[in-house]
Amino acid sequence: VCVLYRHSRARKYESELHMCRLEVLAVELSDYHPLKAITVTDSKSRRGGRKGSTSSSSSSCSSVAPDPLSLTLDGTDPLSLFAAAIYVTVIVTLSLGRKRKEKEEEVGSDFEPWSCKRGEILSRFTTTEKLSINLFMGSDKSKASSPSSAVSEKVRTRLEELDDLEEGSQRELLNLSQQDYVNRIEELNQSLKEAWGSDQKVKALKIVIQCSKLLSDTSVIQFYPSKFVLITDILDTFGGLVYDRIWSMCADPHPLPESFSADDVNDTAKETCLNWFFKIASIRELVPRLYVEAAILKCNRFLTKSGIQETLQRLTAMIRGIGDPLVAVYARAYLCRVGMEVAPHLKDSLNKNFFDLLASFRQVHGESVQNQLVLQRVEIPIYLTLYSPAIHWILQCVAYRAPEVLLTEMMDRCKKLGNNALLLNSVMWAFRAEFVAMRATDFIGMIKDCDEAGFPKHLLFASLGRSLSVADPPESERLSILNEAWKVITKVRSPRDYINCAEIWVEFTCRHFTKREVNTVLADIIKHITPDRAFEDAYPQLQSVIKKILTYFHDFSVLFSMEKFLPFLDMFQKDSVRVEVCKSIMEVFINALTLDDEKRALSLLINGFIRMVSPCLTIHLIITMETRRVMKGNHSRKTAAFVRACAAYSFITIPSLTSIFSRLNLYLLSGQVALANQCLSQADAFLKAAVSLLPEVPRTISIEGKQRSSESFLLDFINNFLSTLLVVPDHPEQGVLYLVRGLLNMVQDYTWEDNSDAKIRVYISALPLLAAMSQESYLYTIPKVDSNETLYGGDPKFIAEINKLCETLISQVLDHLKGLGRDEGVRRQGSLAFSLFGCLLAHGDLRNNKLNQLAVNLWNLSHKHGFCDTRTSVRTLECIKHQAQQADMSHLSDMTARLSLQSRA
Repeated sequence: VCVLYRHSRARKYESELHMCRLEVLAVELSDYHPLKAITVTDSKSRRGGRKGSTSSSSSSCSSVAPDPLSLTLDGTDPLSLFAAAIYVTVIVTLSLGRKRKEKEEEVGSDFEPWSCKRGEILSRFTTTEKLSINLFMGSDKSKASSPSSAVSEKVRTRLEELDDLEEGSQRELLNLSQQDYVNRIEELNQSLKEAWGSDQKVKALKIVIQCSKLLSDTSVIQFYPSKFVLITDILDTFGGLVYDRIWSMCADPHPLPESFSADDVNDTAKETCLNWFFKIASIRELVPRLYVEAAILKCNRFLTKSGIQETLQRLTAMIRGIGDPLVAVYARAYLCRVGMEVAPHLKDSLNKNFFDLLASFRQVHGESVQNQLVLQRVEIPIYLTLYSPAIHWILQCVAYRAPEVLLTEMMDRCKKLGNNALLLNSVMWAFRAEFVAMRATDFIGMIKDCDEAGFPKHLLFASLGRSLSVADPPESERLSILNEAWKVITKVRSPRDYINCAEIWVEFTCRHFTKREVNTVLADIIKHITPDRAFEDAYPQLQSVIKKILTYFHDFSVLFSMEKFLPFLDMFQKDSVRVEVCKSIMEVFINALTLDDEKRALSLLINGFIRMVSPCLTIHLIITMETRRVMKGNHSRKTAAFVRACAAYSFITIPSLTSIFSRLNLYLLSGQVALANQCLSQADAFLKAAVSLLPEVPRTISIEGKQRSSESFLLDFINNFLSTLLVVPDHPEQGVLYLVRGLLNMVQDYTWEDNSDAKIRVYISALPLLAAMSQESYLYTIPKVDSNETLYGGDPKFIAEINKLCETLISQVLDHLKGLGRDEGVRRQGSLAFSLFGCLLAHGDLRNNKLNQLAVNLWNLSHKHGFCDTRTSVRTLECIKHQAQQADMSHLSDMTARLSLQSRA
């Protein structure tokens, strides 16, 4: 074999690419139109033709006399052309309109889903009061009807079963703690799934009705938002079960497409769907009937095209019949939630829910609500916060991708309502930050007019500040906005409420003003937080203030020239917190380094940093001690080494991952990123780490709970790794092709599966890499990175090393092929032989007679037992013949004559 692969075929990549391009032919526009009908030619011989004649094949249209009327349909007359143009325009318009409608109907990633709010509501709205629950105990009175029962009797029986629930098949559990209550609700959710799984659909419906009734109960009013979250989880489960059940009934004979219409649904599924709606319509009480029907809103798709829209309008009107405003607002929130999930493009129902909310909001201050609050000893500010999750959600749905005209209309309606603080707060939370920022002055005026007794104004300014921290108000209004906000913030007496609000407005101050204004804000914070050592309970907010200042002030001299900055740092008196703050300050001016030869520059930077610090000995001591600790930990810092810092972070973090293929792929990806940023030593470290990790790859891995062979994943990784090695330059202190050799050594020593050809396939995959490395110009390179083509410049010793490695690999492959011929591995032998043949054909110099003969032998071996795909073989031969027509590839003609197709005997 040593003489077979002396050198690879010289490649001219640009000319090869040019030859692969499609041929361009001139077309007469008078004879061609993309909409013109295609003429089909009948190639069958006519029965009356001469025997053996080759001219009997003709177009079917020429066998009959032309119809003068049909000639107008060939697309050449002006009217046909005009009609075709209109048709194309209509089709394109409909297609674009359909795509635009589908895009409008989708809720994007910029919409915060309900699942993100669920946890916060459960943790925020808690209670120590005792709770009660009506736990469904089940009823054994219902019996399965015989197959011969009439349909009307079945309906009557099921209605009686529902009446059984209304008549007391339940018992009330009293004096439950909050955790006990949650456990009971989870039991009901599980009972629902078990009943559904055992085909007790009526029992499942009873459980859902039972749970929905709990949403009428406001006896422990402070827990109501959390109760709403728990109960609607059960409703969501029920809605999904019903929808999936009806969907499965439509799968015969073919499953429904995602964009199905009611016309695609069979009669059995429609009847079942109607049956569910009839059952729900028989529920007597308004609240459970409304919630359960909303839960299966999506099922309207099976019945009519407009069913969802009509149901949303009807349920929206039904909510007006709920007397308790708290119950009503959460019912509207749930209806908006399912509406956004099912039909987010139906904005009318969302808007009506919000406007109905405004119209009924005066009930909050009604006599019945006030009596209930007195009875439960709940203050009005606490009571109003119970509305926040529901109103925030409704407004978020309404404001999502809403035109500015609608948002302006909502602001005007809030003004007419007397600038209700709760609604105004929700508006600022839900509306786009840009919309709020451009009208910040208007919002401040509305805040001033609000009654502070029900909802503190500093909370309104906090909501306004959140919007202004991400969007900029008009420049001419910024100073007046800051002054008006701080007039309210500075009057807040509670240190906790004060710092929560001030911390938000610090970012607005840093974004738009100088150190003078920031210094004034720091002075005010110190004034409010220092008494009674209140700062000890506000370390997270104070740390946030520091981070925001450091985000906008990068000049060290400006930072420490603020008179109140060091006194502000003095409030961090807990050692661990103080160290973290000082470290964050250091990190602003010094970034991570990884190379040893830059430590001297780092030391100079740190020394200069310490000299620039104020003469305060305490600060000097803190910074010096922290700097020493950082240096001892070998955490070098420098601003200009961001990529190296990321590489270092990745290098020390990747080993902590549990998935070995995640580690391998991240090592490779990090090495590629390091190469792209000219970080050669870091790239080298990543790639060596990946090679060293290969022996640890297990033979099986767990995927979705099942054990699967890791071989295919390992082969994919190695092929990707090989393609990267083409652009990786050799290390000056290592041998030639040391990474390639290291990879192949690992492959050689790896414990592959029994009767596996994976190792040989890696060897075959490595041959194209070595052939590409021997070219004068590489197929691809990385800008500003000198690959081996530049380092070696086609040096004969480098080419000789490549040829030697190729000879070794081919010898290994041939030995393996011989071994397969001695057992029952002839199919594998044929596949591998054909793979090696393709490799030699694409990359080998087949003008070498012995290499040419090897290729022919491999072809014959691959076809010897008839396992080679005939279609692939035929196409390969055609390709070789096409290549042989090129001037420098004429030697392939002789080889083609020796390649024969054989089939299984």
